[in-house]
Amino acid sequence: MSGAFAQSVAGGGGFDTNQPIEITADSLEVQQANQQAIFEGNVQVVQGEIRMRSNKLVVHYSEKNQSGNGDPANIRQIDATGDVFLSSPRETAQGDKGVYDVTNKQIDLQGNVVLTQGQNVLRGNNLTLDLVSGKSRVEGGGATEGNNGRVKGIFVPEKKAGE
Repeated sequence: MSGAFAQSVAGGGGFDTNQPIEITADSLEVQQANQQAIFEGNVQVVQGEIRMRSNKLVVHYSEKNQSGNGDPANIRQIDATGDVFLSSPRETAQGDKGVYDVTNKQIDLQGNVVLTQGQNVLRGNNLTLDLVSGKSRVEGGGATEGNNGRVKGIFVPEKKAGE
């Protein structure tokens, strides 16, 4: 599999993953037995400067009593599906589906991934964003009709003064 590295949506120096996670949607279904909350319709997630949109979001959490000290339930993982769009003040990323591993502070996007920073664009099948280090990895996928399965990047040089 081919791959390319880039600065992530989180920016060069990482991201404060201790910020609260705010989620809004048209509907919410809580499945207590499965420790899941399912948000649907115009779903929006905000954590600090990171924003995410999708059609559907499944939040996996652990119960309060599992933390052992009476803390509130902890979000372990967020699964986003349908037109997933992720943005920060400097970059955007999009894909068919995404997983935010809150515990390990990592976001993975899969399917028709596009990472954009200014005029620079990376395309691939998978994108892994490390929110601590601020690094990302874009990988290609299997060859399909009209797609050779490789990562494609377009980088536009900055214009110098007087050009």
